[in-house]
Amino acid sequence: MESTFIVNINEGTLEITLAGRLDAGNAPSLSDQLQEYKGKDINNMVIYAKDLEYMASAGIRVIVFAVQKILKPGSDAYFIGGQSDIISVLEMTGLDDALIIQETYPG
Repeated sequence: MESTFIVNINEGTLEITLAGRLDAGNAPSLSDQLQEYKGKDINNMVIYAKDLEYMASAGIRVIVFAVQKILKPGSDAYFIGGQSDIISVLEMTGLDDALIIQETYPG
């Protein structure tokens, strides 16, 4: 599967769709794209990860950046449809404390 990501803003919600791999090879590109949303009025963030097969530490850093620097304080960040291996990595790093991990997004 080709590694892709799509970043979109929808009524104050930053939507990030990930597929394939998020690793040192493509994480900087996603990070650059997310920089554009820093300082904008982002109420929530939804990461759609159903088609994400692998996430390296570089990908985790991008998600941490997004949660810490893009979201307004008190906003929610969702991680939707992640495979069990990726969710395990999020739990090991403690990132599950900053993300609402679910199978589907109610919004």
